[in-house]
Amino acid sequence: MKCEIISVGTELLLGEIANTDAQTISLGLSELGINVYHHTVVGDNPKRLAEVMETAKKRSDIIITTGGLGPTADDLTKETIASCFGKKLYLDKPQLERMYKRMGRNITKNNERQVMLPEGCEILENDWGTAPGCAFYAEGCHVIMLPGPPSECTPMFKNRARPYLERLCTDGQVIRSRFIKVFGLGESAMEEKIRELMDTMENPTVAPYAKEGECEIRVTAKAAGEEEAYGIIDPIVEKIKGILGDVVYGVDVSSLEETVVKGLIDKGLTISTAESCTGGLIGKRITDISGCSGCYFGGVVSYSNDVKHKVLGVGEKTLRDFGAVSPETAIEMARGVRKLTGSDIGISVTGVAGPGGGSEEKPVGTVYIGISAQGLDKVIKPELRSARTRARIRNMSAGHALDLVRREILLK
Repeated sequence: MKCEIISVGTELLLGEIANTDAQTISLGLSELGINVYHHTVVGDNPKRLAEVMETAKKRSDIIITTGGLGPTADDLTKETIASCFGKKLYLDKPQLERMYKRMGRNITKNNERQVMLPEGCEILENDWGTAPGCAFYAEGCHVIMLPGPPSECTPMFKNRARPYLERLCTDGQVIRSRFIKVFGLGESAMEEKIRELMDTMENPTVAPYAKEGECEIRVTAKAAGEEEAYGIIDPIVEKIKGILGDVVYGVDVSSLEETVVKGLIDKGLTISTAESCTGGLIGKRITDISGCSGCYFGGVVSYSNDVKHKVLGVGEKTLRDFGAVSPETAIEMARGVRKLTGSDIGISVTGVAGPGGGSEEKPVGTVYIGISAQGLDKVIKPELRSARTRARIRNMSAGHALDLVRREILLK
């Protein structure tokens, strides 16, 4: 089935906000095996929205719209789309009563516009806001309307629109996926290793994706039930893990930092960070994970040599003879933060993130990562010169630091 996503909102066209709704919905549709052929953005203008809808219904089986369901005069999505498909709007009294109870106060007349719905539609209850969504079938198209705010659109898609779509595309079957997360292997090299599986398998399907600094493999199966679907998926997941080896850091996990935090907690180990060029990014990624207080003691952002020496105890001779960006400084930073905080593990990063500051001897992208633990002192120098931008060098450095902890501590 071919799907088109139409995002309504002048603020999107002006660049005032990013269109994260379309990204979220596209990812969800991909999991269902629904092909997205077009993303369209249109302002809060009924004439232009009507033109977009006329084009969409000629070329798509499913049209999903976001935005324009609010109470203000420019929220005209429902009215315009209903008109395009020859449907009248009616005031849904149960939804109006629900709105009264949810808002806990008298509502204004324009709020009632939010519960004016196309006749014959399936109402998609909105437990995250006031405007319900809706879905209907007409003129060979399934039309789904969702609210625009991401805090409403995301749960509405996952909990309301997705079940509707599953009924359309699975013929009573379910579609389920597992996601294999990979760090330390590029997309091309990863794809080469699993190419045979990708080319020969139809159920499940195997699809690779490049993410920021890492890769992901989605394994998706269709079956009569969830247990059967995972029964098809899981042997292939294990086969891929066997092919790729220790570059796989998890399955169905949100991030590398989640794997590291949970792994350290499971082992009863603690960690602290000493960061120069990453400026606290490793600590930020760790503390993004709920429960990280069970393993993370804290960190030092030691951007200057004075802080490296006075706080972390890096030797003046080390800094003078080898420089701040060196394996010698990296390991002394890791040892120093471990001693300072009393943690089991110290992890450090020092490098040249650019765009300036590089030299012929130490060009932009030169980074050293140190780790210190009982019986372990090690420094690595990841290849980051191809990362090009300051942000990417810093992000990749933080990823390599977390992966070093995973490899040297969690896999031992």
